[in-house]
Amino acid sequence: MNQELIQSLSVITEEEQRILNEQKGIDRGLYTGKKELVIDSEKLLQKGKLIQVRPHTRFVNFPKHRHNYVELIYMCQGSTTHYIDGNKVVLEQGDLLFLNQHAQQEILPAGKEDIAVNFIILPEFFNMAFSMMGAEDNILKEFLVGTLCGKDGKTSYLIFMLQIFLPIQNLMENLIYSLVNRQNFENQINQVTMGLLFLNLLNVSKSMKSSSSSENSYQDMISMIALKYVEQNYKTGTLTELSEMVNLSMSGLSRLIRQNTGHTFKELLQRKRFNKAVELLVDTDLSVGDILAAVGYENSSYFYRKFMEREQMTPREYRNLHKE
Repeated sequence: MNQELIQSLSVITEEEQRILNEQKGIDRGLYTGKKELVIDSEKLLQKGKLIQVRPHTRFVNFPKHRHNYVELIYMCQGSTTHYIDGNKVVLEQGDLLFLNQHAQQEILPAGKEDIAVNFIILPEFFNMAFSMMGAEDNILKEFLVGTLCGKDGKTSYLIFMLQIFLPIQNLMENLIYSLVNRQNFENQINQVTMGLLFLNLLNVSKSMKSSSSSENSYQDMISMIALKYVEQNYKTGTLTELSEMVNLSMSGLSRLIRQNTGHTFKELLQRKRFNKAVELLVDTDLSVGDILAAVGYENSSYFYRKFMEREQMTPREYRNLHKE
């Protein structure tokens, strides 16, 4: 990895300095506001962001915890020791760990030269990566489906050893650099880079097989089709059209989507439209009216109401804030 990037990630943070000075454990308030140690994306992600990267906090034991987001850990240098659902996992330089939201993790203290980066990712960030993957079944796709659906699947974590795969290492470095050094169109760049990363990972994961039952495989397949349909047809898509595509009744399809994703078809569509509208708000100079038309909103008052609920500011204020 580029040494300048390693040096910037190696700098001792304020949190790490406090740990060294006080010889205490983690400050729970930095990670969660709940009694149970579930690390909260709202504590770590900037508002409106779907992905963020931060150096792994060294010198301290992270007790057993879960996340309400998807976490990727990339080992840039040295090693770290984890216990995931009771299994000991040692990450060496060049290893990439995927953790879904339901995995229970404990991390032993890392030393000064052990440099890892944590990716904090909301599931909808993977929509583009998912749409770029083909129809072939593999364990990576199974993991991604479980992630997008918010399911407690059989695959709670995946590890890829990338030491001999230079193109994939380069993609990881590009992704880290983009997130550390903000730039224009960063959301699109990062989503495309993640898609390319997944396509390359498919080449090293084809020997892995899924052990899900035929019933679960069928439900996952329909869920994948539904999620891909929403990703590609969020402006004009309808449950009627999708039900005809998969040859299921609207009520049966609606029930299956709700069971496997935790959301109705309409909710998936609205989430996608909302996230796309926010993306265009930041990355273009289009008027709010033109953006709403571009993503398929027919009711602008609904969008404004939802935007105020989520961001506590108007779209214009949000745009001005991010332009600054």
